[in-house]
Amino acid sequence: MLGVWLYFSLCSITFAQDSFQIEGSVVNANTLHPLEGANIIGKGLFSISSATGTFTINNVVEGTYSLTISHIGYSSETVTITVGPKMDTLKVHLKESVIELEDVEVNGKTHKREAQELATVSHTVSKDFLDKNRENSLMQTLKNIPGVSTINIGSGQSKPVIRGLGFNRVVVVQNSIKHEAQQWGNDHGLEIDQYEVETVKIIKGPASLQYGSDAIAGVVDIQAPKLPGQNSLKGEVNLLGETNNDLLGVSAGIQGRKNKWFYRGRLTYRDYGDYKVPTDRINYENYIFELHDNNLRNTAGKEADVSLGIGFISGNLKSETNFSNVNAKNGFFANAHGLEVRSSSIDYDSSNRDIDLPYHKVNHFKITNNTSAGIGNHTLQLDLGYQNNHREELSEPVPHGYMPIPPDSKERIFDKNTYTLNIKDSFSPNQRHDITAGVNLEYQDNNIGGWGFLIPSYNRFTVGAFTNDQFEIHPDLHLLAGLRYDYGVLDSKSHYDWYPSTVNNSDGSTSYVYLQRAKNKTLDFGNFSASLGISYIHQNTTYKINLGKSFKMPLANELASDGVNYHMYRYERGNLDLDPESSYQLDLEVDHSSDSFSFGVSPFVNLFENFIYLNPTSNYYETLQIYEYTQSKVFRAGGEIRASTTVLKNLQLDASAEYVYSRQTSGPKKGFTLPFSPPLSGLFSASYQLKDFLFLEKPQIRADYRVTAAQNEIVPPEEVTEAYQVLNMSFTAQMNLIKSTKPIEVRAKLNNVLNTHFYDHTSFYRLIDVPEPGRNLSISLTIPF
Repeated sequence: MLGVWLYFSLCSITFAQDSFQIEGSVVNANTLHPLEGANIIGKGLFSISSATGTFTINNVVEGTYSLTISHIGYSSETVTITVGPKMDTLKVHLKESVIELEDVEVNGKTHKREAQELATVSHTVSKDFLDKNRENSLMQTLKNIPGVSTINIGSGQSKPVIRGLGFNRVVVVQNSIKHEAQQWGNDHGLEIDQYEVETVKIIKGPASLQYGSDAIAGVVDIQAPKLPGQNSLKGEVNLLGETNNDLLGVSAGIQGRKNKWFYRGRLTYRDYGDYKVPTDRINYENYIFELHDNNLRNTAGKEADVSLGIGFISGNLKSETNFSNVNAKNGFFANAHGLEVRSSSIDYDSSNRDIDLPYHKVNHFKITNNTSAGIGNHTLQLDLGYQNNHREELSEPVPHGYMPIPPDSKERIFDKNTYTLNIKDSFSPNQRHDITAGVNLEYQDNNIGGWGFLIPSYNRFTVGAFTNDQFEIHPDLHLLAGLRYDYGVLDSKSHYDWYPSTVNNSDGSTSYVYLQRAKNKTLDFGNFSASLGISYIHQNTTYKINLGKSFKMPLANELASDGVNYHMYRYERGNLDLDPESSYQLDLEVDHSSDSFSFGVSPFVNLFENFIYLNPTSNYYETLQIYEYTQSKVFRAGGEIRASTTVLKNLQLDASAEYVYSRQTSGPKKGFTLPFSPPLSGLFSASYQLKDFLFLEKPQIRADYRVTAAQNEIVPPEEVTEAYQVLNMSFTAQMNLIKSTKPIEVRAKLNNVLNTHFYDHTSFYRLIDVPEPGRNLSISLTIPF
């Protein structure tokens, strides 16, 4: 062993003696300012200059080398260096290059200009906005966008709502693939790691033309991240801590590119305890539940996410494959899962970080491939996707009615596999037409398990074909018209109780039978979607008008549910005779932007011919009220308004308001609004840019004051929600502690500064009188490398 150790030691010494390090810097020859991103390339050698212009090449064997140093906008330099014990630090001066070009016609458009020319009402959310408004979930981060709200489930889960509509009426898209989970459930959140999101496009209003069925209320389109720069390598580490639920989180991402190949990856982990509310007791069904230290017991959770992307780009061909897995475990507020918890032997107050029954576990695995190729004036896009969403809902095994004590705690299991294929061709036959045509196919295989039946197993296949044309009538006047047809088949499976129930026969005898909850049933649906709109740009003002028709296929839970939903403490029953939802909507938008002032208003009018909703009836199953899915005509109207101005030099003021009016005009709830309808709400913000001080650069302080009116328009069993005002404050800055590295982003947020006791009408826990979280201080750091 000693001989082996000596051999490797001598080899190491010899290697160390024969290997050297090339150090150097690249500067602008005229200004002597350092140049970041310069490529230093030699035979078997490569490096990139840092923000200070410095570079290092390690493990170089003694000898003479030729290095070429290049940078966009500068003339390349080739230098010869002799590597050895006495070599000097290399310093390269690059001269700016001036290239005289003949007249060139530039046809490219900025993203802002493209958005102005589209007739649809949309809003693009930047990475800067996401970073500064980071909350516990992606949708909570986006809720400051006018017209966007959330259905919150505890502190770690939330569902998107656009203009008062959510669930399967809002499509979430990532990497051009529809995110498919169990989004029909009230308590099912969105399984997406928000740290890997850079840009989000939000479409308000019917978008079935491009995205198919379910995009009847709008779309949250998570855009593909930008390509890494040529021969680049960079990353970041995000650290997060919060006081309200003792959250600790870390997320690390890296991306790089070498010539034609690029990659990106990210790891995220979050662990949090029960969150605190500004009350010490909850009143549910006339029972008072005391809260220990203001903790909403059993709302702790943890989440672990991983993603990896590998891509290739060459000329007009680009292809990227992404793998992602989101795994989460979240507790449900124990007292929200029925009154049986009063007799539970679980000590929910023993710790604020344990996750006791009831809780759910979800794992969402996704593979996507996006390939595009330019052929002449055509751009072909092919999207492939596979997703597996596995969800388990666990609760204490408690007998109900004829059901004996269940054998385990697995109340419900959902396992959903989704296969997606999108094909799209975009081409311009001339300079005035931009035509897009495509086909979307999706197949779902959803299986169930557990002792608590709610929806049956089912298969669903949908196919849609569409085409649209953006016609340039004038450089500032554009017409958008499109047509789409979708066809879908839903094949639900039969299901019987796992236990016998007592049935009284007409002859006075008694039978014990396994009741059938669902039948084998195949249903098919087909419908058209269409859109027609105009966009007009006059100097700094854009005017839009768009008329759209969308539809949504009935879901398996709406058609064939027949069981107890203990999370909502009710019995839910589907209806096989439901028709597809059809929606007609008129959208208007006026948007004005200048250097110091911007203003926008976007009203809409919406009509549903056959809106599907869960209607409470006067009938009961055992002790639970029966809710049945039914349909009615619905009229909706509302919109958003916003304004922003810069006062003095460093002070910016922003204001926005949103309102939705809904009324059922037929059916058993005629004259009522719709469930989870958000009230009139306004957000007033002020941000002030401070001067640099100490080691803090670009410090900014911001105050957000949200004013929400009372929601008196309700649908039983909803309750009236009182008006409230909430103050949030934040501070952002950069720390450049080491001049040779990129600055560290620092963010501190104080939500609910005054610890206000209030209710959010669209919160899942509002139904059991649980207020929103109390004061919360969050501190986050983004450390780039």
